[in-house]
Amino acid sequence: MNDSPAVSRASAEPVVRLRNLTRSFEQGGVRIDVLRGVDLDIAQGEIVALLGPSGSGKSTMLQAVGLLEGGFGGGLEIAGVEAGKLPSDGRTELRRNHLGFVYQFHHLLPDFNALENVVLPQLVAGKPRAAAEERAASILGALGLEHRLNHRPSQLSGGEQQRVAVARAIANRPKLVLADEPTGNLDEKTSDRVLAQFLELVREEGSSALVATHNEGLAARMDRVVRLHEGLLEQEPDGGRQG
Repeated sequence: MNDSPAVSRASAEPVVRLRNLTRSFEQGGVRIDVLRGVDLDIAQGEIVALLGPSGSGKSTMLQAVGLLEGGFGGGLEIAGVEAGKLPSDGRTELRRNHLGFVYQFHHLLPDFNALENVVLPQLVAGKPRAAAEERAASILGALGLEHRLNHRPSQLSGGEQQRVAVARAIANRPKLVLADEPTGNLDEKTSDRVLAQFLELVREEGSSALVATHNEGLAARMDRVVRLHEGLLEQEPDGGRQG
């Protein structure tokens, strides 16, 4: 499915480099510091779990790294480009070319079938339709959905919908996949299966990933765990994937 072998984690500069990343909000005249100086490097091909309870700022951090909102301070470098220095259209281009997103809710387009939902982001990126359809069918087949290509989201189970969302995130071969509680809306059995397929696919593609979760068991299956606490990141003492 991937045209080239996965990149060695030690072979290149980090895909993401955060230095003193900050984000604050005003609420009722009160300043709330959600991120108070986050430092993080994510290597090529590395899958990092971002742990923290609800309300700890995980989603805010993903939105900042994903260039989905402004207002952050500090350094944010993606694929060697300092994102904070880019104009709006430059951030859009960086997001389109290098980032993929998976959310707790699938956010599929209801009027399009599974194949079309994975084809569309490729067309936006300028890929020819035939190549986009071939790529989409290949990814969906790897996720066990080869018999569901022509089904619309309403005809798919929750787990199937989320697997289509995973395929969509991977379709343009992003350097970094950002996942916000990607299995949080699924039952335990389905969650385990979808996460396993997600991790396998990301590793096969050679992408990096930052996965926000509050599930310690899911986090332990990733390469490294960081924990967001009071606006700062704490590295897990053991680091690395268990197994």
